[in-house]
Amino acid sequence: MDVPVDVPPEDKNQDRQIDQQINHKALSSALRKLDLFLLPIATIAYFLNFLDRSNIGNAKAAGLQTDLKLTNRQYSIALTVTYVPYIAAELPLTLAMKKVGPHILIPTLVVSWGLVTLFQGFVHNYSGLIAARFFLGLTEGAILPGLVTYLSSFYHRQVLGKRLAFFFSATSLAGAFSGLLASAILNMEGVSGKRGWQWIFILEGLLTVVCGAITFFILPRDLSTVKYLNEDERNALMLAHDIDGGATAVHERFSFRHMVNAMKSPQLWLVFAMFFGNGVTLYSLAYFAPTIVQGLGYKGISIQLHSVPPYVCSAFVAVVACFVSDKIRHRGSFIVGAAIISIIGYAMFLGSTNHNTLYASLFLQVIGAYTMAPLLSTWMPNNLAPYYTRVTGIAFGFISTNSGGILSTWLFPTTDAPRYKKATWTAIGLSISIVILALLNSAFLGMRNKSRASAPQGNLEESTDSLDDLGDKDPRFRYIT
Repeated sequence: MDVPVDVPPEDKNQDRQIDQQINHKALSSALRKLDLFLLPIATIAYFLNFLDRSNIGNAKAAGLQTDLKLTNRQYSIALTVTYVPYIAAELPLTLAMKKVGPHILIPTLVVSWGLVTLFQGFVHNYSGLIAARFFLGLTEGAILPGLVTYLSSFYHRQVLGKRLAFFFSATSLAGAFSGLLASAILNMEGVSGKRGWQWIFILEGLLTVVCGAITFFILPRDLSTVKYLNEDERNALMLAHDIDGGATAVHERFSFRHMVNAMKSPQLWLVFAMFFGNGVTLYSLAYFAPTIVQGLGYKGISIQLHSVPPYVCSAFVAVVACFVSDKIRHRGSFIVGAAIISIIGYAMFLGSTNHNTLYASLFLQVIGAYTMAPLLSTWMPNNLAPYYTRVTGIAFGFISTNSGGILSTWLFPTTDAPRYKKATWTAIGLSISIVILALLNSAFLGMRNKSRASAPQGNLEESTDSLDDLGDKDPRFRYIT
């Protein structure tokens, strides 16, 4: 197995001198072990994160809003409250992850929000729901940027995309599983005097607590502490990071200057804007897909079951798109394609009253939004280095996503049901902006690569330690377009 190096042809002879140092057999073995033991754990954590945040949509369709006597405005406020502490917690907790140790902080967060979700099943009024959603946001806030940062310190840029696609398939599977699980749990209606929607929170929260407790014993802190890797495998992974322009951050100290450098990077802000648009569409579907399905005339458990197929399809498309994107080392065109799929889906929803067509349009909306998410989440860390520059970019990206989530909570007033024209036109406009921004970012990064290729190169036989300081400003660093 060869590890492609993202450099122009004239640099390959120099880079081959470094590349030949890699034990490719050990690298392949190390990646397989990470795929078997590390990636599934991170994926399950994010699956539970998305499940516990969005299952309120299933609970609403099962009677939560009626039982708690919530107005539409109060329900939207309850959703919005989740994002305020969520956004506030993202950057500081993600930066603290290296100091505390991800093997401690990640499981702690999982157990904490699992408990909040469980107790959400015992709320009996509006104020109780507000308090539960606030603490849910506070405990969930750092998990997504933290997990993406965590995975990017194990997988180098060349192989990260397909792994994040698998990781982000958790959102699609959570959307599908949430519907299936909710349809099963609703059969517990009346057990111990509790409504079916209460059991959704209680059982899903209990599942999260158990899984979070288990991760305390199986998550490694960093590459140097992975017990199932031997020395050759560990060294091969670290060298692959060096060659591919990454950084494992095992020894890197916190640097405020690296955070500032991230905020000076145009590619951060271009992807930041795309994250916002994707956040609006992603969370609109997560919270309101069951409501949209209900508007098509489906009733009871059928609402939950008909919410499942679009998410299953989106998981498959996202993994394929990211696999090919990794293969050709290019992201922009795939994001453009996903945004166009979304636009077609929204246009179908606006232009038809046929229930089959409207249901088919939901497939395209979900596929577009849930394919963009892993591509954008890979594109941000791909083009920022070293560690704290990358962490800052990742955190800012998900702050933007969750800011979009706030907007999504106000786009589906009952007065606009079942057509939701305001929400649909907003989604179309944001999807068009993503197309434009993705093209601009690809063009910008491509020009930067050409400029560096034509400039005098440093001696690549020297230490690669400069990447730990210069990061993506190093003239040898090549951006992924």
